[in-house]
Amino acid sequence: MRQRNQSLEEVIGNLSPLAVDWMDETAANAIAKLTDLPKKQVYGRPDMADLLAGDFDEGLLCARLFLALSKDTMEAELRSLLGNGGIGKKRYQSEPEAYLAALEELKLPDAMATSINYEPVWSDILVERLRSGRGSAISGQKRGRGLEDFAEAMVKEVFGTRYVTRCTFTGVGNNSAKCDVAVPNRDAPRIVIEVKGYGATGSKMTDIIGDLDAIINAMRRDSWLLFVTDGMTWKSRTADLKKIVERQNDGKIARIYTTKMREEFLSDLHSLKHLID
Repeated sequence: MRQRNQSLEEVIGNLSPLAVDWMDETAANAIAKLTDLPKKQVYGRPDMADLLAGDFDEGLLCARLFLALSKDTMEAELRSLLGNGGIGKKRYQSEPEAYLAALEELKLPDAMATSINYEPVWSDILVERLRSGRGSAISGQKRGRGLEDFAEAMVKEVFGTRYVTRCTFTGVGNNSAKCDVAVPNRDAPRIVIEVKGYGATGSKMTDIIGDLDAIINAMRRDSWLLFVTDGMTWKSRTADLKKIVERQNDGKIARIYTTKMREEFLSDLHSLKHLID
């Protein structure tokens, strides 16, 4: 791996948004199924059967949405009503009437009628804000994990199983620090990788400097620190990003990567493989 100084402009030029859609394929299919339901005043067993037709799990998800029950609570209720023999697709296929009777006992037809004929009110706006507020925090967690998965996939391709993730490693003088990836293990690792992705500005973008400094202070001088980051919000926090680039220029961080720099990241990992071979 060739030593070279990076610039703030280079890193910013390689940034890309880390978009996370709150809706996955299952949610999209469930919404489509719900949209197709006819609007009626009264619902019964045939309507519940239609809900469970096709993809059973998606249908059961829709039933949970009508009943406002969590997955765990729904499963507990079904086990209580159906007894031994399972509560999944096979049970429904073998005993459809008993299964529909259990859903009837949970008042699913009434819940369907209430929800489908419901007239929206102002509080629905606040519910949506809750989704975009607290829900966005959950999306932020997924965004960070997605970037970690990206980095881990590169490490796994080069080093196989000779690495550990999300650990506290021991370095010089028994000093320790947390990191996202340590190669080949957490005891005096030769390669340390820290990963941080951002979709919104905030203090966490400053906190990462402290996290990196803790790693720098703990790791052996013959180890390599690689930093993987991304997110367009760095453009609003260039002062913090500049401090990180300065650490790279000082040799404290070997290289900074973004998802657009995948090939460079992979190539550098291959060039560092000799450290643990």
